[in-house]
Amino acid sequence: MVNVRYIVDDVTAATDFYTRLLGFGLQAAPAPGFAIVARDGLRLLLSSPSGPGGAAQPMPDGRLPEPGGWNRIQLQVEDLAAEVNRLREAGATFRNDITVGRGGSQILLNDPAGNPIELFQQP
Repeated sequence: MVNVRYIVDDVTAATDFYTRLLGFGLQAAPAPGFAIVARDGLRLLLSSPSGPGGAAQPMPDGRLPEPGGWNRIQLQVEDLAAEVNRLREAGATFRNDITVGRGGSQILLNDPAGNPIELFQQP
């Protein structure tokens, strides 16, 4: 099992997004600012940027945890165009359009806090 932590503005909205739209199962929601969702050997730890948890603590230089950035999880899909259409109809937002490279096709989907998820289809 691989764990990845995402800082999110609204843990409830992020939990709903990952479980309802991307097929993750809810494993735990032990506190208002924290939840764990899982899919295919990946446990995604959803943490609020504020509160008593360790993930919310400022860095020594004063920077605070915040959502967004470019690091991302990758979810493989069978039909990228169909998945993008389904997610757009559900109100999801994307950072770009489908791009095609040597390894396949991809697009960057935003979760409700602006964290990227790469949807990837092999050729």
